[in-house]
Amino acid sequence: MVKIVGINGSLRDGSYSFRALEAAASRVEALGAEVEILDLRKMNLPFCDGGDDYPDYPDVEKLRNTVKAADGLILATPEYHGSVSGVMKNALDLMSFEHLSDKVAGLISVLGGQSNSNALNDLRIIIRWVHGWVIPEQVAVGQAWKAFDKEGKLLDEKLSQRFDRFAESLVENTRKLRAS
Repeated sequence: MVKIVGINGSLRDGSYSFRALEAAASRVEALGAEVEILDLRKMNLPFCDGGDDYPDYPDVEKLRNTVKAADGLILATPEYHGSVSGVMKNALDLMSFEHLSDKVAGLISVLGGQSNSNALNDLRIIIRWVHGWVIPEQVAVGQAWKAFDKEGKLLDEKLSQRFDRFAESLVENTRKLRAS
């Protein structure tokens, strides 16, 4: 079975990034993959100082081991000032090639304004740099405050279909890479 790890790059209560991650994760699970979500709001991670060891922060090892054991990733980030959140960047910086290489990654960004690809492009560069594989399907959720209902379900059918295609591509491509 393919194992996918989702990482939420927002610390905000009621995070739309987390809602988007859950929407993607449920679709991935429906396709037969196992999904584990790492919610950075519940982890105690230090700022990356470029070192390898963080003995006072057991969540660093949890992050690294969970990602290393995964076949693929869903990275969901809010877009702040035209890029990925600092929380997401820091979590990725706490890992190395050992943890991220050969992972298939699906990328999601969430914005308060109109959709664009800035955070997605930055994530794509980061994952490529550590020898990961990013699927071509990506999702930018613009005007996130009106994209979800109170239960976290997507309101727009076209956006929901994009999440479906995203999940299909992530599972299919992860299976292909894993089989090689």
